[in-house]
Amino acid sequence: MTLLVIENYPKAELAAFGRIAARLGYSWKVVRAYAGEDLPQETGAFSGLIVLGGGQNALADEQYPHLPAVCDLIRKFHEADRPVLGICLGCQLIARALGGGNVLNKPIEFGWHRVTPTGEGHSDPVIKHLGPGGPLFHWHTDTVTLPVGAVHLAESAMTPIQAFRVGRATYAIQFHFEAALEDVRVWSHHLANEIQPHTPDWPERLDAEAARHAAHADAIGKSLAEAWLALT
Repeated sequence: MTLLVIENYPKAELAAFGRIAARLGYSWKVVRAYAGEDLPQETGAFSGLIVLGGGQNALADEQYPHLPAVCDLIRKFHEADRPVLGICLGCQLIARALGGGNVLNKPIEFGWHRVTPTGEGHSDPVIKHLGPGGPLFHWHTDTVTLPVGAVHLAESAMTPIQAFRVGRATYAIQFHFEAALEDVRVWSHHLANEIQPHTPDWPERLDAEAARHAAHADAIGKSLAEAWLALT
């Protein structure tokens, strides 16, 4: 079982999701598309596609000319009924690829905040693992409108569309369930210059917020990752 993983931004990696997948026997090919690595033309060797996050918006084709090709890949996997997972920017690219909208420059949602499933989410094979809802890590300003036929699966107080599904197995998830506490700490260190303008007190807040929320968030993230992988 080999996955295709598209990285769209430095340090936006598979993180805890990768550690879980490795324990379950999965392998994957990483394409650092943001660094100019070529996207594969043939996709038959891959059992699923994962499109990761990034600091750019989903329409930033001039600065990131690989984005239209990522959308093409999303459509190719989706039309072949092979599982697709988009996280954060990846969620927004799924919306773009499948006919939804991209809503840019909303107020930032950053840190651990509660995500709750919708009525459809409670019975969804993946999102039902949110249970009644819980804290997940967020880092985004942009959001989406749903493609025609999409099933709305989760929401937060700031962002009405936190997760949706199109078809059987194309999942778009805005929150960073792939990032466990150790990954959030890596981001907080290596991307501190990007965090400081919008959340300057994050270094002082991180430990206290992690103590309240990270263990529960990590457990939810593990369950969501395992559930999506079971689709492949």
